[in-house]
Amino acid sequence: MTRVRIVTRIAGELMALVERTVEGLGYELVELERTGRGLLRVTLDTARPGGIGLDDCERVSRQLTHLFAVEHVDYDRLEVSSPGLDRPLRGLRDFARFVGSEVALQLHAPHEGRRKLRGTVLAAGGEPGAEWIRLQESPPEAAPAARGAKARAGKAKMAEAPALPQFELRLAEIEKARLVPHVDFGSKARQTAPHEERSR
Repeated sequence: MTRVRIVTRIAGELMALVERTVEGLGYELVELERTGRGLLRVTLDTARPGGIGLDDCERVSRQLTHLFAVEHVDYDRLEVSSPGLDRPLRGLRDFARFVGSEVALQLHAPHEGRRKLRGTVLAAGGEPGAEWIRLQESPPEAAPAARGAKARAGKAKMAEAPALPQFELRLAEIEKARLVPHVDFGSKARQTAPHEERSR
């Protein structure tokens, strides 16, 4: 077995181990990254109101630290945090949860000449291996000088804009997906600072 295949297998086993543990504590594993200098970064989420707090990160960090010691996982530092406003989307469950939200996609191959797309998720479904999402494409972003003119045009002018196209994509076509941040300064939503522990 080649070194690349061994590393891939180990990474897959670690992902499964962490995901099983995190879900057993009542959370969702959004992302697991192994970066330089021995850092393991775990990103959590929850459907509960209020999202992920510092207490949640500390609870998961303690459990994973114990688990890694038992399983002899090689790492130097563990960082546990919430996903932030530009949350990654990993599978059908994520897209179904965020129907109505705007997402940014990067595809494995171009769709109508483009690999990067933005749109609002209208629906998500399909059987395992044939999952799909339906998007309504986002309007193109205006240049700074054009934004003022667009604002002055008023709502009547905007109502005349043509309907934006809708299309379907198979999940297998999507390489990366993230929520597009829309900041509400009146909201109390927050991103939890990461909780970090070092391997003992």
